Amino acid sequence: MATFIAIVLAAVLTNNFITVKTYGICPFLGVSKKTSSAVGMGIAVTIVMVIATLVTYPVYTYVMVPLHFEFLEIIFFIFIIASLVQMLEKVIQKLSPALYGAMGIYLPLITTNCAVLGVTELVIGDMSQFLAGATMNIGWAVLYALFAGLGFTLVMIIMSGMREKLNYYKTPKALSGFPTAMVTASFICMAFMVFTYIVI
Repeated sequence: MATFIAIVLAAVLTNNFITVKTYGICPFLGVSKKTSSAVGMGIAVTIVMVIATLVTYPVYTYVMVPLHFEFLEIIFFIFIIASLVQMLEKVIQKLSPALYGAMGIYLPLITTNCAVLGVTELVIGDMSQFLAGATMNIGWAVLYALFAGLGFTLVMIIMSGMREKLNYYKTPKALSGFPTAMVTASFICMAFMVFTYIVI
């Protein structure tokens, strides 16, 4: 139970992929103008994170390590993630054309989203500080990927909500648009810094 709690807190709060690790900033700033788009992007990233980890972890552990191909992990992982994103893109286009249109170019960008690649790399690396004495396995890896994606989605929703709220207020011309988004993102990141003091 301690391992479960440690992984959840680390993935969602103390090591959030956007606010702490600063991965996935491109969709964070680009798709957070509307909450509906932010939620859709967050769900898409979460699904890709989970499936990518579910595929890459056993490929790395049971194929690449025995064959001593560890040095090719990034190439393998990007190829796997790109294939998964292409499949997900086709599914979203078929099931929800509106969501597909709202995501625009950002959906294909999940292919090279460093948050997705980051979670697949992180779970094969040293995660001993989060495992509370347990041994890393595919179950913990997928759990971490799931909650990392949910943490990503949470921050996307917070950002989109704040940006929608700010649309009701007049801002100076010099601060309108991207500068306001950056200031808002900075405040969110500072707020999440509080969670780094959680003792796991």
